[in-house]
Amino acid sequence: MFMKLLEKRRSIRQFTSQAIEPEKIETLVEAALRSPSGRGINPWEFILVEDRETLACLSKAKQHGAAFLKGAALGMVVCANGEKSDTIIEDASIAATIIHLAAADLGLGSCWVQMRNRAHPDGRPAQEHIASLLGLPSHYMVQCVIAIGYPAETKAAHAKERLDFDKVHRGRFGKKMYS
Repeated sequence: MFMKLLEKRRSIRQFTSQAIEPEKIETLVEAALRSPSGRGINPWEFILVEDRETLACLSKAKQHGAAFLKGAALGMVVCANGEKSDTIIEDASIAATIIHLAAADLGLGSCWVQMRNRAHPDGRPAQEHIASLLGLPSHYMVQCVIAIGYPAETKAAHAKERLDFDKVHRGRFGKKMYS
């Protein structure tokens, strides 16, 4: 079943106007909170954004690749407390992946919007724009915003034949597992 979920999950950037049911949002939250983290510190935190105006502001947080956030029913801001752990990037990334998989399992579409190390159109870091918009303390790092909603587009699974098996090595680099 897990492999079928991985096949099904695709980055969705077009959403219907249908709201996400509260029980599905609760499932997404529970999945995020079950995410593993280094040494079990759980430095991540999540901000759920459903307000259309705030989603529109988030869609302008960086110069390119965020516009579709304004059409999502939900934006999950994945951030982490830099004072709690030295693995916040890794931990936030794992949580974001879990959120994507949970969304796909619930029949929702999602797409990661990278924010860390990205610039706002005015030249400030996207992090500053989001922190100001959402009241985020300065010691929190925004990893990404995940756009979530009911898909208004359909994408086929990536064909197994197109997977890049040349990137798999056995025992040491250069010793290809598949030839």
